[in-house]
Amino acid sequence: MYTLLLSALCSVLAVRAAPLERRQTITPLTSAQIAAFTPFTHFASTAYCQPSSTINWSCGANCNANPDFIPVAAGGDGGSVQFWYVGFSPSQASVIVGHQGTDTSEIEAIATDANAFLTSLDPTLFPGVSSSVEVHNGFADEHAKTANQILSAVRTAISQHGATRVTIVGHSLGAALALLDGVFLPLHISGVSFRTIGYGMPRVGNQAFADYVDAHLSLTHINNKKDLVPIVPGRFLGYHHASGEVHITESNVWESCPGQDNTSTLCTVGDVPNIFEGSTSDHGGPYNGITMGC
Repeated sequence: MYTLLLSALCSVLAVRAAPLERRQTITPLTSAQIAAFTPFTHFASTAYCQPSSTINWSCGANCNANPDFIPVAAGGDGGSVQFWYVGFSPSQASVIVGHQGTDTSEIEAIATDANAFLTSLDPTLFPGVSSSVEVHNGFADEHAKTANQILSAVRTAISQHGATRVTIVGHSLGAALALLDGVFLPLHISGVSFRTIGYGMPRVGNQAFADYVDAHLSLTHINNKKDLVPIVPGRFLGYHHASGEVHITESNVWESCPGQDNTSTLCTVGDVPNIFEGSTSDHGGPYNGITMGC
């Protein structure tokens, strides 16, 4: 009898464990999957360039990497307002929205500022989103500075080019802004699909925010090796990453890490358990040979 009970218990545990094991499977990206990100990596890097050059698509190597891009609008001053641009990529069949990042010391300071706190999303910019969905107030303030200008430019780009897809990209602080745009834009524009691709993205919001992103967005956030920015602000402060992580390991394998804040050592949270074990030099890349910056 004991043997039968033990056997039955093992069978139940095996059945229950199987879905969990599948859900946590970490898989490397193929070379073709990695290469597919390259145009968007250049688009994210381009956001560091002056609006006067992105509006003419004359920013050098980054612009030359996506030569068919058609700019629609660009703005920001790189100081009080981050650079941004909007246009259409025929080769990607997508409107592109790019957000400028910032240097490692500045984004780390913003993300860990003791005066920063979680706040509900502005109901005017984010109508219908529950007040339980909270984000870093500094990131929310930055996003609000350009939200309506970018919304207008995206609408123009969609109309001019008959676009059905919008891809929002950014690195560092730009990745946080891209994620907020990924929540914001679909609330005001229908009939198109949206995708956010962020590089070196800090945590942006609380558990409810991460769950909202998982339920409503297509998100990929790519982290390079020991980059410390993706582990701030800390989970002990109530912050959580949404799903969609890709972690570039020390051996340059791009690992797809399922779930939110996957703690495997193949993923960022497990590989960089605290900022003292992180590296600022990994924040800018390279991401498949591309280092962020104009």
